[in-house]
Amino acid sequence: MRVRLPGTVVAAALLVSTLACAAQGTEGTPPPGRQANTPGWAFSATGYYYSLRNQDDYLLTIATAERGPLLLEARYNYEARDTGSVFVGWKFSGGETLTYEFTPILGAVFGETQGIAPGFKASAAYGIVDFYVEAEVLRDSKVRDDSFTYAWSELGFSPAKWLRFGIVGQRTRAYQSDRDIQRGGFAQLNSGKLTLGLYVFNPDDSADRVAILSLGVDF
Repeated sequence: MRVRLPGTVVAAALLVSTLACAAQGTEGTPPPGRQANTPGWAFSATGYYYSLRNQDDYLLTIATAERGPLLLEARYNYEARDTGSVFVGWKFSGGETLTYEFTPILGAVFGETQGIAPGFKASAAYGIVDFYVEAEVLRDSKVRDDSFTYAWSELGFSPAKWLRFGIVGQRTRAYQSDRDIQRGGFAQLNSGKLTLGLYVFNPDDSADRVAILSLGVDF
C-alpha cells in the first residue's frame, strides 16, 4: 500500500513532536558550514522518503565516512532508481565569523545507470544564516546523450540550535517532473545525533508536488 502526502505529513508530525521534546536544551547538529573537526572517523547515514504524485514512492539513502579532510560517501537511488554510487572527496575549510567548506568529489555510478560523476560540495555560514550546495555532472557510459547535471541547494536559517528552516532547490531526473529546477521549503529539527527533516517541492502545483521526509543519524 502506497503512502501518499497526507500519510507522510502525519508521520512527520508525530516524529516532529517527539524530536522537538528531546531537542530542548541540546546542542543539536550544526548546519552545513559549521561542522566541527573531530579526530578519528566520523560516520553518518540519512534516509529520504520521497512521496510523489502519480509515481511510485521510493527511498533514497546516503552514508558518509569522514576522517579529517577525507570524505567517503555512498548513495543509492540518487542519480536514478536502482542505481548506486560511491564518491571520494577532500575538504578545504576555514574562516571564523564567516566559515566555509569546499569539497571536490569524484564518483562512480553503477546499476540501472552507469558512469562517472565529478562534482563538489560547498557551504558557508554567517551568524544564523547558512548556504549549502552540492552538484555533480554524471557522464553516462552507456548513452552519452543521457549525461546530466544534478544539483541540490539550501538557504537555511537557525534561530535556535535545534531548529533550521529555509528554502531549497534541486535539479534531478530520479523521478519525472515538468520543472527542470524544482523549488520549495524545508524544516529540520536536531536532537543530539539525530536530524529530522521535511522538504516540500513545487508547493504551488498539486500535480507536481513532492514531499520528502528525512531522518539522519551521526555515529
